[in-house]
Formats: sequence, C-alpha cells, structure tokens
Amino acid sequence: MEDYHKPDQQTLQALKDTANRLRISSIKATTAAGSGHPTSCCSAAEIMSVLFFHTMRYKVQDPRNASNDRFVLSKGHAAPILYSVWAEAGFLQEGELLNLRKIDSVLEGHPVPRQAFTDVATGSLGQGLGAACGMAYTGKFFDRASYRVYCLLGDGELSEGSVWEAMAFAGFYKLDNLVAIFDINRLGQSDPAPLQHHVEIYQKRCEAFGWHAIIVDGHSVEELCKAFGQAKHQPTAIIAKTFKGKGISGVEDKESWHGKPLPKNMAEQVIQEIDDRIQNKKKLSPALPEEDAPIVNIRNIKMPSPPTYKVGEKWATRKAYGVALAKLGHANDRVIALDGDTKNSTFSELFKKEHPNRYIECYIAEQNMVSIAVGCATRDRTIAFASTFATFFTRAFDQIRMAAISDSNINLCGSHCGVSIGEDGPSQMGLEDLCMFRAIPNSTVFYPSDAVATEKAVEIAANTKGICFIRTSRPENPVIYNNNEDFHIGQAKVVLKSKDDQVTVIGAGVTLHEALTAAEQLRKEKIYIRVIDPFTIKPLDKKTILESARATKGRIITVEDHYHEGGIGEAVCAAVMGEPGVTVTRLAVSHVPRSGKPAELLRMFGIDKDAIMQAVRAAVSKSRNAE
Repeated sequence: MEDYHKPDQQTLQALKDTANRLRISSIKATTAAGSGHPTSCCSAAEIMSVLFFHTMRYKVQDPRNASNDRFVLSKGHAAPILYSVWAEAGFLQEGELLNLRKIDSVLEGHPVPRQAFTDVATGSLGQGLGAACGMAYTGKFFDRASYRVYCLLGDGELSEGSVWEAMAFAGFYKLDNLVAIFDINRLGQSDPAPLQHHVEIYQKRCEAFGWHAIIVDGHSVEELCKAFGQAKHQPTAIIAKTFKGKGISGVEDKESWHGKPLPKNMAEQVIQEIDDRIQNKKKLSPALPEEDAPIVNIRNIKMPSPPTYKVGEKWATRKAYGVALAKLGHANDRVIALDGDTKNSTFSELFKKEHPNRYIECYIAEQNMVSIAVGCATRDRTIAFASTFATFFTRAFDQIRMAAISDSNINLCGSHCGVSIGEDGPSQMGLEDLCMFRAIPNSTVFYPSDAVATEKAVEIAANTKGICFIRTSRPENPVIYNNNEDFHIGQAKVVLKSKDDQVTVIGAGVTLHEALTAAEQLRKEKIYIRVIDPFTIKPLDKKTILESARATKGRIITVEDHYHEGGIGEAVCAAVMGEPGVTVTRLAVSHVPRSGKPAELLRMFGIDKDAIMQAVRAAVSKSRNAE
C-alpha cells in the first residue's frame, strides 16, 4: 500500500456527511422495522463511511467479484448500517431499507449470504474474525492477489475466546492483508463491556498477539483515513474509541438502549438534527480493485486414478482418508487441508507431505479452524477439508451451525470415533458427532466402513454442496469393497444377503465388521442375517432398509459405536416410522465409557459380534415363540 496522503477538506467533509447519512438510514430502517440495533450502528458510522468510500476497493455492482476487497461485519447486529452502506453505494434501493427484517425482504436482522454483499453469516458473536482470517490467508497464500480483508468487531464480542484464537492465527501467519477494526463503544447489551474505554489495554493485547495496533478516535474520519493508510508486515488492529448511539441526543453513551429502535416521534427529531449537520448531498464512489485474483474452477473434481486396495487387506479408515486427500490434491490445486495439530493421527499429514503449500496448521483451536475453513471456501476460492478427532468438533458446534447458515461448502473429517479407540478413554472418544452433524441443515454425513468407501467419500464430499462430515475410525479393518465399487450419497450397500435371511443388521465402521463376523458364526447355527452398510447416515437409504426389513420379517437391529441419542439407530427409527410390522432393536454405547482395549470396550457396551449374535437370536426366538 502506498504512503498515506491526507485527503483534502472536501473529501473529509464528504466522508463526515456520508457517516451521518448512514446514521439516518440506520435509524429510519430500525424504526420502520420496530426492532434492531440503531445505537450499535451509530457508533460505527464513521468507520463504515471511511472503509467503504475511501479505503476499500471494490465493484459496487459486482459485490462478489474475486478481486474485490472483503468486508466481514462480525458485530452482525449492526446489519442496518451495512445495508445502508450498500444503499449509499447504489447497489440497494434506498426504499428497500424500510423493509428491514420483513419476511419478504433479503435484509434480515443479521447478515446472511442471501445478500450478494455478504460472504459469511454473522450474529453469533466472536466468529467474524476467524472467517476473515481464512479469506486473508487465501488471498495471501493461494490467490496471491492484492485484495485486502477488513473485519469490524464490537467490544462486547472481544470476551469470546474464538476472537483470540483468530488473533493468534493472524499474528502467527503475519496476515498483513488483514485489518480488524474494534468498535470500542463501551457498552454491551445489559452492562458496560469489561474494559469500557480502556483502549490502551486492547492495544497491548493486540500487540501481544503479533498485531500492529493503532488507537484512533473512531468518530474522526481523518484519523481513520490515516490509520487505514498504514502498511505493515503484520495484521493491523484499529482500536476505535467510539460512543454507542453517537449523534442521537439523549441516547449517546447511555445504558439500556441496546437493541432498541427509536420511537417514531423521537426518530424524526433525531433525523432532523443529524440532517442539519450534513453540508453536501454529493455521494462518494469507491475505488475499483486491481483485478489480479486468478480464475478458479472447483467444479467436477475427479480422483486422478481409482483406489488401489486389495480385498482383505487391513486399513484404518482414518489413514485411508489421508491417502485419499493427498490423491485428491493432485486432481485440483484448490483442494486444501486444515488440521488442529492432530495431522499424524487424522493422517492429513499425508496431504501436507505432498502439498505443503496447501496445508494450513491451525494448532489446537478447533473453533477457529472451522471458521478459517469457512473463510477459505468463500467465493468458491478453495475446496477445504478440515480434520481433527471427531469429539473435538463438538466444541466448534456453533461455528459449524453458522457455517450452514452461511451456505458454506466445507468438508470436516472426524477421526477416532467411538469406544473403539480404546485406552485413551472417554475424553477422546467421538460419541456425539453423528447426532451433532445430523442436526445441521443441508449436511451430508458419511460413515465409510473400509478404505475404498473412504476414498469415494472424500471424492464425493469435494463435489457436494453444504457441510460434509466424514467419520473415520482408528482400528484397522479389512477392505471389503472392490476398487471399482460405485458409491452414491443416500445409497446403502447390502454387504451380505441370502433368500433365507431372518434379521437385517445395520452397522457402520467397526460395527459393520463385527456384524459380518457375527453373520459367519450365526450361519453355523442356521441363522442367516442380512448386513447393511449405510455409507451415508444423512441422507439414509430408506428404500434399501425397508426392502431388507420386509424380506426379514420386519426385524432390524442397528449397532453403532456412538451414544443412543441421535445416531444410526434413531436415524433408522425415523426412516421406518409408521411402517407396519417393522421393529428396531438398537445396540449403542449406553453411558460414559472408560479406558480399556478396543475389543473389551466393544464387549462392555454390547456392540461387538457376541452382542449382535445375542440380539439376533433373541429376535428370531421371539418371533418363533409368537408363531
């Protein structure tokens, strides 16, 4: 960035006038809606004016242009001022602002990507900066383009740990194309923010995290212009001392006004007062970007060659994931991998070894890792795969939930699922992950049972919209599928069947292999079972399950290395609900487990071959007794 040139007086006045117009638009919109956060908008008016009409470079009529500067409103409740900016710039009609929060308007209460100028949904506080870090990392290391990323945070959300995970990430990777603006307006929702206006403490904290930190008067357009004009070889934090409700007489810097629109009469008076300060109606136009972001194509990605496994060979699906991801990296140079310091357990290290420049180490900060992946995937710049132990995604559930609201296309791989990991004990065992990911809108949940299925899951996930979760296991199990086996979302595999089958058993991962072993032994007793591998738990192959149930006198047994709640058993129950004559027996982990050998734990929780055999015998004898 070139050296700072002080804007002339005419430009400075125009920026002040623009800020006041943004205030008026925000007040009008929230008063018309009867709800919203005008005071949170007013503290940021000068920041938004300078950013969008002096500092940022973008095409107004093409908000998602790959070369545009990016903006993330982490304090999402200040959405009306973001909408006011885009109306001021000419992308939105001024009149549309009065439809704020209406069911037929795109201008929702918090930013969402249904709006062309919004890359990520915000409003669950503390998440915007992580996504901005992902965008900045992509700009600096993958796109190698000149666009910059700006993120506006409120002081209330600076109590969120995820903000400081993002601060640490940006500092460590020296993301000098990233600017965070802290709107220090002193007041939170129900109380003052803990540091109130002690801006020097914020500055020390930012510096400790490796940022260049500048304190400014957040209502001085000149100070803001100067601060945005500084270029350093590290990320920049602009700590703007502001007042909540700035410009609203009787409300400015007063408590108990958070999230309250001004009553109509009061709004009219305040708007008149602010309007009287505007000297010129002339509108400013933003500078255009340097169009140097490369053209990227991430559609229809195919593995360069089929899998090369041998039936019967033993492979852990977690390792097959790493092999598949490294292979996929050769198919498209926009495939990237992220991990949280577990790469030698999830096997994402195999990707790093072959594609070191496309691997992002996020360290032990899983919430931030998910946000980074979301940021990297915006504007279809990358295909992101993030991995850690399945259980550690639970701490990032809010980030995953917001990723779905963001219409994000990210792929998450959770390894070390269930009690089958053995001696490490319950803190490391993913036993809630299926439940969690099934609850996410538009998610796809893969649970591959061998190395071939895992490789296919990785390839399919890369081409699937929405949040994809791949559940992988630690134990090594035999390869059961041929390399040319075809897999599809929502299509189960009937792994074992005969015309004499008496019970349908549905397992996945380690429990599928337990079911196959059980089937072998039951055959000696002249009891035959049909064994189903669901491949995807969401969507579930209802058709195949029902066909098999009808062929086995309506008897289904599900067996899973997961808690009862929200897992395979409940998914199957939902699929067969209302079907006459179908009964489901569910085998699952019933309480908090403990350390032990994998086989001991599978036995203890009744999800091993012996438990399956017992359940099958019980189902068959119950039916015989009924006859």
